[in-house]
Order: sequence, then C-alpha cells, then structure tokens
Amino acid sequence: MAQLHAQSGQIVSVRPLGAQLSQASSLAILKAGQLEVMRIVLLAGKSMPEHMTRGEATVQCLEGEVEFQGHSGAQRMQPGDFVHLEPRALRALTAVQDASLLVTLCLQPG
Repeated sequence: MAQLHAQSGQIVSVRPLGAQLSQASSLAILKAGQLEVMRIVLLAGKSMPEHMTRGEATVQCLEGEVEFQGHSGAQRMQPGDFVHLEPRALRALTAVQDASLLVTLCLQPG
C-alpha cells in the first residue's frame, strides 16, 4: 500500500520520537509540486552517502547527533541545529547517536 502524504492544511507532528527512535523508519511527510519534506532516521553508525539535489535543501536535527559533511568540511549537528544547502551542494550524514532529521527539498519543475 502506498504511503499517504500530508494534505494541504493538515497538521503533522515532527516532535522528537524519543524512546521510539530506535524502532522508527525514515518517512516522506509531504511531496508537492516543488516541495518535498522527509523525516530521516539514522541509527548510530549508519550513514547517508554523499549526494546532492538539483534544488535547494535544508536539514534540521530534531534529536540525536549527526556528523554533517558539506563543502565546509565535517560539522556536528545536534538538536535544534539547522543548515541550508545551495542547489547541487554535496553532503553526507553519519549518525553519531540515533538521530532524526527534518529534510526539506525544493524540487525543480520537470
């Protein structure tokens, strides 16, 4: 069964998962015309390999700790930290602790 995305005007919680974090999976919250929003869950030691997107992106750490690798080198992200990425900016993530991140992508029109 296909996963349902949030509808216009629907309130969706992105609060920290707390004790449920280690059993959670990444999920797409919204995919619309030019916007995609996902909660990415990375367990300690797991990585998201280097990649880029055509449009701008933001990454906000909701809980846990990740090493963010970008054009400025490696940086640690902790709850409340936020980073904006230009189009085609390379980045990679590695979880130092179990973590969840809110990722927003600006999609380019087809």
